[in-house]
Amino acid sequence: MELIKGTQKVSKVAPGGIISSMPDNVVTNILDRLPLQDAVRTSILSRNWRFKWTMLSQLVFDYNFYKYLLKVEGRVTYERIINRLLLHLKGVIRKFVLHTDVGRRYLDDEDIDQWIFFLSRQGIKDLTICNDDGPLLNLPTHLFSCLELRHLKLDCYCFDPPASFRGFPNLLSLELRNVQFESGEVVKFFSQCPALTNLKILTHSLYNLYDKLVIKSSIIFDLLGVLPKLQELYLEFLCCEFLEDGAKKRSPTTFPCLKTLKLLAIDLENGIMLSCAFEMIKSFPNLQTLEITPNYYRDEKAAICSLDVDYNTLGMLQLRSVVFTYIKASESELSSAR
Repeated sequence: MELIKGTQKVSKVAPGGIISSMPDNVVTNILDRLPLQDAVRTSILSRNWRFKWTMLSQLVFDYNFYKYLLKVEGRVTYERIINRLLLHLKGVIRKFVLHTDVGRRYLDDEDIDQWIFFLSRQGIKDLTICNDDGPLLNLPTHLFSCLELRHLKLDCYCFDPPASFRGFPNLLSLELRNVQFESGEVVKFFSQCPALTNLKILTHSLYNLYDKLVIKSSIIFDLLGVLPKLQELYLEFLCCEFLEDGAKKRSPTTFPCLKTLKLLAIDLENGIMLSCAFEMIKSFPNLQTLEITPNYYRDEKAAICSLDVDYNTLGMLQLRSVVFTYIKASESELSSAR
């Protein structure tokens, strides 16, 4: 707009001219922030935007997407639609989120494996595959070819890599929820992820999903020993039974890189589990954030296990934030905890 002799002259802009003139990287950034179905529907904005959605770099196939398809299309062959979307994309896919539960059935294993193969050839960086608390499924074999992965999230899968697998050398963050490993393979796998800085293990993702998990406390320190760059650690101990095999022995190694520790579903009546938690805290001299949440199913009237520990061995911790959730204590008990 410009002023000419006291009057206003408004420059004419064609409909859709502003958004149509945006650089491709800006358009992609906008599209990636929209639900997938809305990103595809931008094709109706104008002729220039008809195929802009094909520049998407993130694809999220979740419950909301499947619900939308079912509402619009009626009876849907989800695999066919996902195949068509992947076929039309022009850019590199950086992030891919796939929920395999589509209501009364699960997506076809062969189709999933082909999608992962396609993504592996593109150098996928961020991958999520969720079975949404369904039965344990085998992971797509081509997942182990995604060596450029930076972020990986798995839910309800059996982790059984081929003998030729040598790990994810570039992996920075890993979240495992209801993931089953073969006995003895846990530490081996983590040793093949040397760059890992963020680890979440939720709902006893170490051995057997449906039985009560029996673990040795030393396995946690074995995991830490092969992850020297780890900065954030989230552990959930729901339905876990600890064996006393060194929980009361101080770990011979400290882990100076770890800054955040969150322990979920801790059994406050289990002395071995509490001792293991205490040993972990002692092993993190630069720990800044600590969060502890007890088991949700714990009897509130039950007494918290008393530990015979020397608090002087903690040294000078760097804690800046400490959160205890669902724990009742008297004022005197809180004062002693400080």
